[in-house]
Amino acid sequence: MTARTVRGMATATLAAALITGLAACSNPGGGAAAGPGGADSAVVGIATEPESLSPLLGYGKDGNSKIFDGLLTHDADMKLKPALAVALPEVSADGLTYTYQLRQGVKFSDGAPFSAKDVVFTYRTILDAKTNNASKTELDAIAGVEARGEDTVVFTLKYPYAPFAERTVLPIAPEHIAGGQDVNGGDFTTRPVGTGPYVLTAWSKGEKLSFKANPGYWGGEPAVKRFTMAVIKDDDVRATRLRSGELDGAVLPPNLAKGFEGDKGHRTYAAKTFDYRNVTLPTHHRVTGDPAVRRALDIAVDRKAMVEGLLDGAGKAAYGPVPTDSPWFTAGTERAHDLDQAKKILDDAGWKAGEDGIRAKDGVRASFPLWYTSGDKIRQDHALAFASDARKAGIEVKTEAGTWEVIEPRMKTEAVLAGGGSPADPDFDQYQLLTSSLGGDGFNNMARYDNPAVDAALVDGRRSGDPAARKAAYDTVQRELVKDPGYVFLTHIDHLYVVTDQWDGPATQVEPHDHGLGSGPWWNVESWKPKQK
Repeated sequence: MTARTVRGMATATLAAALITGLAACSNPGGGAAAGPGGADSAVVGIATEPESLSPLLGYGKDGNSKIFDGLLTHDADMKLKPALAVALPEVSADGLTYTYQLRQGVKFSDGAPFSAKDVVFTYRTILDAKTNNASKTELDAIAGVEARGEDTVVFTLKYPYAPFAERTVLPIAPEHIAGGQDVNGGDFTTRPVGTGPYVLTAWSKGEKLSFKANPGYWGGEPAVKRFTMAVIKDDDVRATRLRSGELDGAVLPPNLAKGFEGDKGHRTYAAKTFDYRNVTLPTHHRVTGDPAVRRALDIAVDRKAMVEGLLDGAGKAAYGPVPTDSPWFTAGTERAHDLDQAKKILDDAGWKAGEDGIRAKDGVRASFPLWYTSGDKIRQDHALAFASDARKAGIEVKTEAGTWEVIEPRMKTEAVLAGGGSPADPDFDQYQLLTSSLGGDGFNNMARYDNPAVDAALVDGRRSGDPAARKAAYDTVQRELVKDPGYVFLTHIDHLYVVTDQWDGPATQVEPHDHGLGSGPWWNVESWKPKQK
């Protein structure tokens, strides 16, 4: 996960009171007759909120921002399609120049015209060393960006970067507003203006984000006139509020989503994802820094039992950042649960069991803490299951709950139940997760993993335009993770959402780790229509 992702999660707090002004209105069948806020309104429960609403600081960088648009966006099948551009980019034969023709007549929500200078301003500002955008390394390939007139933008790359077009779903900020402010702390970070289908009307941090339809949206004014994201960190509270009629939809863990099965007033939407849960194994810890311990833990865990027992089957075993059903997955890198072999690896490495069953080597007890975020039941369950499996191999894992503010200072030497995943391109997650150059850089490469073969393959994968060469590079990465795991990957998790059955249009995409905010059945809320009774 990137720094922006986790810090956004860190600010999410449980809403202490009922969402102001939401009036439940239920019909005898249990479904909401007109929704909490009226027939043209939708209120959804999400678990986290962003740290900032400025795309210059990372907000909406993977698309689906309701306030902004990118040059491109994704359709329901995650294929790129034009947004502020009128077509996909024209790419030079050497792969170093990308030219975008812009949509004409587009205006920001304050009425000012959108033009090529806003695109140039956005990308140049993100790349500026003074801008605190933790994800700017994602744009490392850019050598320059320039406007040619009002409606043409040209990007020049330092090297052929195969997935560059995917990076241009990044939202565009208005130069006439954001350009005159402190990029890191100005009003634009909480009072944004964009070209998107919705306009932010209020943001009560830790409680809700409120939006109204943009009547001048170039794609047509949405039928859902008011849209509210209620920030409710606790899974049980979210489910309770959905059932009571306070919410039109919510992201829920499998065990709570199951409670809505058979409810005629609600529909459950399952989204396939690249979202994984893993355990960081810091190289700067005397136990987790031992390659033998890492290899043993990697096969001591019972991933299939976690999928069935913790996720109720809503997911799959994870052996790395790439799901087993992805064309980028490397067949043969699956790891079977093998407790006997795990014990042998530890025995051979000199980790001997003591009277209490916990191993030790050279006076060092095979024990380490494992942190997970408070209130996140899925992470808690994974942490406890991992600790149980580790103990069977003779390794003591002490689980601890805390906020990200508590966890972050400990990440160099203490393990974390973490997560990540991006379906757009294998470079997007793997480079930040594994390259040694980002070891210890915030939430990038949290384990401080350092493998020269992986470093080289990651560079080959992002710089080659040959699909076969890219596949070979990411095959190398996945095979190296078998021999030298810096993380223990546990599961890939399907995202489950429950939505009142009063709308035509909700659907899911293949989703990244971040979900509920930009993703979810409301990724296309601007296209929803009330069902005809």
